[in-house]
Amino acid sequence: MDVSHIWPGQPYPLGATWDGEGVNFAIYSENATKVELCLFEGGGQDLRETRVAMTEYTDQVHHVYLPDLQPGQMYGYRVHGPFEPENGHRFNPHKLLLDPYAKSIGGPIDWSDALFAYEIGAEDADLTFNDMDSASYMPKSIVIDPSFVWGDDKPPRIPRHEMIVYEVHVKGFTKLCPEIPEHERGTYEGLAHPTAVAYLKSLGVNAVELMPVHHFIHDRHLVDKGLRNYWGYNSIGFFAPHSAYSSAGVYGQQVQEFKSMVKTLHAEGIEVILDVVYNHTAEGSERGPTLCFRGVDNAAYYRLVDEDKRYYMDFTGCGNSPNVNNPRVLQLMMDSLRYWVLEMHVDGFRFDLASVMARELYEVDQLSAFFDIIHQDPVLSQVKLIAEPWDVGEGGYQVGNFPPLWSEWNGKYRDTMRDFWRGDDETLPEFAYRFTGSSDLYQSSAKNPSASINFITAHDGFTLRDLVSYNEKHNEANGSDNDDGESHNRSWNCGAEGPTDDPEINALRSRQQRNLLATLFLSQGVPMLLHGDEMGRTKNGNNNTYCQDNEWSWMQWEDHDKDLLEFTRWLIHFRKQHPVFRRRRWFQGQPIYCPNCAGDINWFRADGEQMSEDDWNSGFAKSLGIFLNGEAIPFPGPRGERIVDQTFYIIINACHDPLTFKLPPKEWGTHWRQVFDTTQAVPHENGPPCEGDCEVPIEARSMALWRKEG
Repeated sequence: MDVSHIWPGQPYPLGATWDGEGVNFAIYSENATKVELCLFEGGGQDLRETRVAMTEYTDQVHHVYLPDLQPGQMYGYRVHGPFEPENGHRFNPHKLLLDPYAKSIGGPIDWSDALFAYEIGAEDADLTFNDMDSASYMPKSIVIDPSFVWGDDKPPRIPRHEMIVYEVHVKGFTKLCPEIPEHERGTYEGLAHPTAVAYLKSLGVNAVELMPVHHFIHDRHLVDKGLRNYWGYNSIGFFAPHSAYSSAGVYGQQVQEFKSMVKTLHAEGIEVILDVVYNHTAEGSERGPTLCFRGVDNAAYYRLVDEDKRYYMDFTGCGNSPNVNNPRVLQLMMDSLRYWVLEMHVDGFRFDLASVMARELYEVDQLSAFFDIIHQDPVLSQVKLIAEPWDVGEGGYQVGNFPPLWSEWNGKYRDTMRDFWRGDDETLPEFAYRFTGSSDLYQSSAKNPSASINFITAHDGFTLRDLVSYNEKHNEANGSDNDDGESHNRSWNCGAEGPTDDPEINALRSRQQRNLLATLFLSQGVPMLLHGDEMGRTKNGNNNTYCQDNEWSWMQWEDHDKDLLEFTRWLIHFRKQHPVFRRRRWFQGQPIYCPNCAGDINWFRADGEQMSEDDWNSGFAKSLGIFLNGEAIPFPGPRGERIVDQTFYIIINACHDPLTFKLPPKEWGTHWRQVFDTTQAVPHENGPPCEGDCEVPIEARSMALWRKEG
């Protein structure tokens, strides 16, 4: 390779930037003594490497410009400096390193001891020095051509209160779909296939939350067991789409394919939200491999223990935490986020274990630099921002404490709704808070109900079907003696463990699934559905399938619960038709000046009387009637018009015995008609009427919705 023409280049932008005539390379390393750019040709035994010393150094950035270099060029770095683990430095020029700003990474890692900077098996191993060369085992960074014809693409900008979020795994969603060509299944192209898009549209979701698509690795300990990092929460490339999800190629083609997927989904009114993992990297603890940041500048990129910089602060249980106190590390995260918005056109982000990002020192601080910068950024402050508001460190559970602009995965909603429908005591008051948007968590911080991302299940844990079918986890296939994942699943008293031919047990399980789905889509806030739950997807009782890249995790397109799918579709479209279930503002309750007037929401006992304070404080109450006034929606439509909806009455019975409910007194309504009843597999919408002071039977562990007609 001819590198006789070398220009100084520029320190910004960081990464490899092709300008049509050549490529500028720039990499930040504060403590390195020398950086070499490594260019590659060929592959396998014919891999050829050319090294270029980066002698230009500006503001702690090493840079060089190579004219005539083209997109598709493979490259990496070798970084020289002290190997002093006790002082936080782990430089080792024998290890080829990925570019922290690589826009494309060409394939997976080929695991070898050469990928570790120390001698594996030695005493105090991480203090030793390994001079094996890792280049032939490492994927290479790829120079890309960023051009793409976006045409008239524009973000759908779904109002937050109208969002229906669908948590999707790019591979698992289409891997078994028979109507998608085999080579497209499990890829970005597969997700954009007409069959997949038509399914999303028919389901009614308008935002897909993609599980991690930043390039990630399959951990060595999993590969050695014949397993894979299926979920992808192990990022090593914060700018690069994961190459294994590409049907077109791994040398830059994955970037074009990802953009095409986004463009297709946008054209159908579907937003794309990325689940991003900035709270740790795939390099793990001091015993992990040297792939990128550790070798570029360990002491700069990672949060080290003050008393012994050999070790890492670990707030996630994954071995390390990024040093967000370093402005350059913070810049990398912000540059990455802006890149995905401006260049890849995504609509928002869900931040995994987001409390880690808020930590200035050890405590979680709402006013950390991470939040300050995002709130002031003209790009990032305008997209959807969703926090997973906890980490594993002390004080890390921060549900309800994230600042304005942020929505949160509401873990309290999940736990409360599960407990309530199990029939637990003392859950009714909290059920009411969660059902109405969790004002106790969000109202005081000037947020709206859309701050609450409501969910019953997510990728981490049981599927909806398994939740009501298993009392214990069954994670033996993960190779950890069933010792991983949440310890157990509290009993749903459904009569059996796992699959059964008993029709009564199966009917109860189906009803409980409908109860949970109906609760989810009639609650205020933003509903999030785990992909496949609408089909009755099972993972055979495994509640931690992070390493199961197989039929247990993939969407089961051909063998699914058709009735449950139709019920879920109906619920989603019903919610979208009725703004009373997706209010922009908080309920005000019954007007104080008019105790018998219908406010925007009212609560009733089974005997038709309004709930008293004593009723709420009774720890054994498990049933409730909820009056939702469709004529009391306190916000105008998009053109200033008054929003008026129908009025509904929701009857909920989480008791293990049937009840008889009286509908509200005639001053609240004289003519009612049943819309659905979760004892029925298919909603009828024009069910039996009820006029005057009538009573309706409600089966045990069931839910019914009535519409006011007069």
